[in-house]
Amino acid sequence: MLACGQLSRPSLPPLEGMNEFAGRSFHSAEWDHDHDLRGQRVAVIGTGASAVQFVPHVAESAAQVDVYQRTAPYMLPRRNLAYPDSVRRAIERVPGLQRLRRAGIRTFMEAFTLALTRLPALKPALRTWSTSFMRWQLRGDRKLRRRVWPDYAFGCKRILFSSAYLPALRRNDVELVTDPIARLSATGVVTSDGIERPADTIIYGTGFRADEFVAPLAVHGEQGVELQQTWREGAEAHLGISVAGFPNLFMLYGPNTNLGVGSIIVMVEAQAGYVVDALRALGRAGGGSMSVRPEVQASSSAALQERLGNSVWTQCESWYRKDGDGRVVGNWPGLMLEYQRATRSVDPSEYHFESPEPSKPSAVRI
Repeated sequence: MLACGQLSRPSLPPLEGMNEFAGRSFHSAEWDHDHDLRGQRVAVIGTGASAVQFVPHVAESAAQVDVYQRTAPYMLPRRNLAYPDSVRRAIERVPGLQRLRRAGIRTFMEAFTLALTRLPALKPALRTWSTSFMRWQLRGDRKLRRRVWPDYAFGCKRILFSSAYLPALRRNDVELVTDPIARLSATGVVTSDGIERPADTIIYGTGFRADEFVAPLAVHGEQGVELQQTWREGAEAHLGISVAGFPNLFMLYGPNTNLGVGSIIVMVEAQAGYVVDALRALGRAGGGSMSVRPEVQASSSAALQERLGNSVWTQCESWYRKDGDGRVVGNWPGLMLEYQRATRSVDPSEYHFESPEPSKPSAVRI
């Protein structure tokens, strides 16, 4: 079973002069905890989910922070308030209250997903929530607001939750740079307008190689076929778990099991349950191997892509898509509840079973 995830391989931009920079540099996923940022001039390249989390903290200690933005994100509030003692006691003492609270959170997330997929009429209200929040945080600073304002369809890129990021950009020791980066020099970052801003440290908040599932592992299936070659036009798997031609291969958080809004934990738990049921089915069949039938995978993938074609995720470039602008390989097109139902149990008719070789008795035990 492969559980490599989608957000595990850092992506670095192909900037000219990266090897020339004489200061310290690192990707946010490989944070240099031994490097003290106090008093440093820090260049942050990227304004995605990672950057909105660390920029406010870096700004507290660095002497100067230059944030280089290629694409502005839509923002929503994230306050992380402590629960009052009264609420804690109520959750402890009132039966079902915590379950009801969690059900409410889940209902909100599922409704948000519907707005991005099947019920676009819901989207204007959510977009207004986001833009109103951003306007409020940037009140009195129209110049900065124009520079951080998204110019694409709401939801087609990842919507980010932070109540600290936009205020951090308003600090006197933080500059938002929207001119494209031309190159790096030994002492800083040079933008397309010819301006060089000095930097002691560069932090890359440039995301992950999310469309390269399983890489850099070399996985071979029947007749020695390599998985990445099979996926040269984009990764696909039945329910994001099984791949035709690769017996006994199961994945967690595979293709099209990410969510625009929701809990990945819910998805992974559903996949783990499906894999356990698959092993039970394999045991009942006498062991050996099982492989999803090609026609089953083709049918489920076609239906999935048809649904995704009506979603907001096809309306701009993003890490949800193959090479940024190809077909959507990251996201599930429906609700978490739909996926849980689809993976509740294995349908043996969707799989081809092979008996174990006599010299290699099955070790499957459930």
